[in-house]
Parts: sequence; C-alpha cells; structure tokens
Amino acid sequence: MIQIMSNRNRFESITIASTPEKLYSMISDVTRMGEWSPVCKECWWEDDSRGVGAWFVGRNVTENNTWETRSKVVADSPNEEFAFAVNGDRTRWGYTFVPSENGTVVTESWTILPAAEPGYVEKFGDRVEQELEVRADGASAGMRETLSNLKRVAEAN
Repeated sequence: MIQIMSNRNRFESITIASTPEKLYSMISDVTRMGEWSPVCKECWWEDDSRGVGAWFVGRNVTENNTWETRSKVVADSPNEEFAFAVNGDRTRWGYTFVPSENGTVVTESWTILPAAEPGYVEKFGDRVEQELEVRADGASAGMRETLSNLKRVAEAN
C-alpha cells in the first residue's frame, strides 16, 4: 500500500487592516466566498442552520471544469476561526484571525484529511505523491489569491 506522507498541508497568511470581527464575519458568510476565491464562485447554505455541523454547497469553476461540492462546518469560533471540510471529512479549509499591530493576521489553511487518502491512492496509484504536490501547489496559489482579494475587499469597506 502507498502511504501519503507529504503535500497534505499548506497555509498562507496575510495582514489585513481590519478587525478580526469584521474578517470573521466576511469569511463565515460562505455566500460571499465568490467575492475573493479564484475557484469557488458561489456558495449557498443547505438550510437555515449555521455553526459547527451546518452544510453548504460550493460551485467551483476552472478553465477546464465546473463542479459542486458539499461542505460541513467543522470549526466556528467567532472572531478566531472558521473551517469547513469538503464532503464532511475529505479536505479541510480553515481560516484563523489573530489581532496584530497593523490589523489582523488572517491565515488560510488546506489539509487533506485521512479519510481522503484511500481515494487518492485508488485513483492515482504510484503517482499519488506527484498528484498531491500539484494539488498542494494549486491550493497555495489559490490561497494567496483568495487572501489578497479578501484584503482588497475588506480594506475598501
């Protein structure tokens, strides 16, 4: 069996001249994700529930593909952290908000969770590490763009 040992976690940070409260409010309103994400163009809640355990759908668009995912909120600490897991247990996307002298340091993270590993191994076999490296590099680039766009939007308002 192939074990996935690297390229499972990435994170990017940026300082934004805004408060943790405002930035948490922006990120935790997943219906706004299309304003800053280069891939996720639209999100909507499945029902009226919010917080840990709530589900939403995201529509993702790239040059070659359009697809939807269901995600479950897995962390919701107002003004500190908001995170969700695609399909509830596959890939975790998280955001933390730490006050700083110049505003707030926002860190976005991406983690492939253990439940996703068998699917990657089945689909990619002995190329799994190379595929994960491509995906991890893409996640890093996407996070940098997302955070830059979030900064632009937050500091303009």
